[in-house]
Amino acid sequence: MKDNNTFLVVDGHSLLFRAFYALDESKFSSGSTPTNAVFGFFTMLCEVVKAYKPYYIAVAFDTSGGTFRNELLPCYKAQRPKTPEGFSKQLEIVKAALGLLDVKWFIKQGFEGDDIVASLSRQGEEKGLKVLIVSGDKDVFQLIDEKVSVIFPGRHF
Repeated sequence: MKDNNTFLVVDGHSLLFRAFYALDESKFSSGSTPTNAVFGFFTMLCEVVKAYKPYYIAVAFDTSGGTFRNELLPCYKAQRPKTPEGFSKQLEIVKAALGLLDVKWFIKQGFEGDDIVASLSRQGEEKGLKVLIVSGDKDVFQLIDEKVSVIFPGRHF
């Protein structure tokens, strides 16, 4: 096993939405394409990588459309507002940039990003890795155990 057996699992949608709403898009743009969420996402990711120095990194994103939960319960998240304009374009930029950085990212049709986060964290744990989850979604707290920790975005990043 490598000296550093830390596996960072990022809830990509959680961080991207946080950045999207936290930063004024007029201050971060590339021509007509807003990049506030892209800038914020990578700023937070770099802070976490610098602080925890993981050997492995994976980012999980939500799928567009419904999930298996919507099939079981049609009213699941039915009251959620539509994804804001500009978010999807920035999501594509983030996925492309992650690919260029050789950071693996995952989307699975019919599943939410936090479902993927849970699967990745369990796989990492089964391989003997120390798992660090970065998410602003309190649902991931149920994954905490001896080998799985959660970094909840706050004032530090």
